[in-house]
Amino acid sequence: MWDSIKKFVKDEEGATAVEYGLIAALIAVAIILSVTDVGTKLKAVFDSIKDALP
Repeated sequence: MWDSIKKFVKDEEGATAVEYGLIAALIAVAIILSVTDVGTKLKAVFDSIKDALP
């Protein structure tokens, strides 16, 4: 039984999966923020074009 506990404590595969999950989440947040910013700026461009049309 002690051997099983020692193996569980030394096992780092789960930690690696969690780290990859956190990295993926941070990348997703960065993409969402970038797309939101670009969308806001693009809306402003289209609004200025709309206002310039007769």
